[in-house]
Amino acid sequence: MTGPLPAYVDVLIVGAGLSGVGTAVHLQRQQPSTTFLLVEARAVSGGTWDLFRYPAVRSDSDMYTLGYSFAPWLESKSLADGPSILRYIRETATTFGIDKKMYFERRVLSAQWSSATAEWTVEILDTSDNTTHYVRCNFLWGNTGYYRYDVGHRPEFVGQERFTGTVVHPQHWPGDLDVTGKRVVVIGSGATAVTLVPTLAQSASQVVMLQRSPTWIVARPDVDASAMWLQGKLSVSRAYAVVRAKNILLGLLSYQISRRRPALVKRAITKGIIAALPKDYDVATHFTPSYNPWDQRLCLVPNGDLFAAISDGRAEVVTDTIESWTENGIRVSSGREIAADIIVTATGLTMQFLGGITLNIDGAPFDMSEGIVYKGIMLCGVPNFAMTFGYTNASWTLKADLTSLYICRLLARMSQRGYRQCTPVAPTGKIEVRRFMDLNAGYVLRAASSLPQQTTRRPWTLHNNYLRDTLMLKRGRLTNQMTLNNRVVAKN
Repeated sequence: MTGPLPAYVDVLIVGAGLSGVGTAVHLQRQQPSTTFLLVEARAVSGGTWDLFRYPAVRSDSDMYTLGYSFAPWLESKSLADGPSILRYIRETATTFGIDKKMYFERRVLSAQWSSATAEWTVEILDTSDNTTHYVRCNFLWGNTGYYRYDVGHRPEFVGQERFTGTVVHPQHWPGDLDVTGKRVVVIGSGATAVTLVPTLAQSASQVVMLQRSPTWIVARPDVDASAMWLQGKLSVSRAYAVVRAKNILLGLLSYQISRRRPALVKRAITKGIIAALPKDYDVATHFTPSYNPWDQRLCLVPNGDLFAAISDGRAEVVTDTIESWTENGIRVSSGREIAADIIVTATGLTMQFLGGITLNIDGAPFDMSEGIVYKGIMLCGVPNFAMTFGYTNASWTLKADLTSLYICRLLARMSQRGYRQCTPVAPTGKIEVRRFMDLNAGYVLRAASSLPQQTTRRPWTLHNNYLRDTLMLKRGRLTNQMTLNNRVVAKN
């Protein structure tokens, strides 16, 4: 949308990606009398799925759970490519009229809360002309993801200035980059690397995935056969609901078995990898991590494409540490020099909580690193504020949907009873605090000191369990340990 921002809305949604669009639809359906708008820092909607444009970018979550609960995924591929997901997000926004409530190139810088007026005053930079504007709202809702869109993580390498070829970070992939006949080294072993390697191997003369340590990788068909069968038997919405429920339960089962019986899961994954690779391949070195499954996210490869590229010689995995970059490639600690025309640094993300927005409560700055999360959605001591933060062990949208339903319930309760303020109350007494995210991934550990905390007690803990969260957020008590109009209405 163009034109000036309104002076006031009931709810200001920050972000117009997968989460922001879903939040807006839920709010519109559940609270039709509530005024809202979305502000997006980038020039277009879609968030992650517009930003990442490297070859074959795709989801490693199935679209029956990454898709919205209210908008069935209709395409055949369950593990979908980025352009298909982007199209789905934008079509959903158009179908529900959310596109008419989006303001682009509007970066939220800060938000000031006043208890006297029960309003946020939000400072917004219009990046198209570098002017600053202010919008007042009763409720502020962050849908910003968890990483910086403008900067990816790229560590400093010894001798990198000597390399005479092309260096690319996947977060900023050049549209005109041609790898045909080129020698490519992809540094990394995560989801981005395992997506890029088999795709680049289709046209490059040589592709090497250079990893310091392996990642747990599982092959999976990109088409859900049961979904295809059900679509021929049931209505679109019914088939989608059944497959969604099936995939939720299978995902929960897989995760729980991984945490309770890690040795069993490791053997099963390893057995699948051995079957997919040549008989004498060194699976122990290249595909057996030192950590348990789901200490970090599993990587999914559709139809085993990575293993196929390795098996037919189009791609190679090297497990070693980097000694230095050279004029013509990379020298590893074993002494080998890997020749390269192009080096792709698939070295991870830079986390940024709430898109870098600073919060101020009644004149006092709020320190995110000292905040305690409430039901994984709000922050203790921060009034009329929510954040959408999806699962790390399942599809992001599953938690995003539950977040929206909970906040809509909360807003309805406030409206019905005439409340203007809701503030989660921090736990008292001796408590054990933990970092916000349990994953041991590098991007999480690098940012741990800047993130909020959780505890081991409800409702200040993250379950990362869809069934438990469904009971708590859809069916559970709405305002336990929360003040409404500064009055404690209930406690655990």
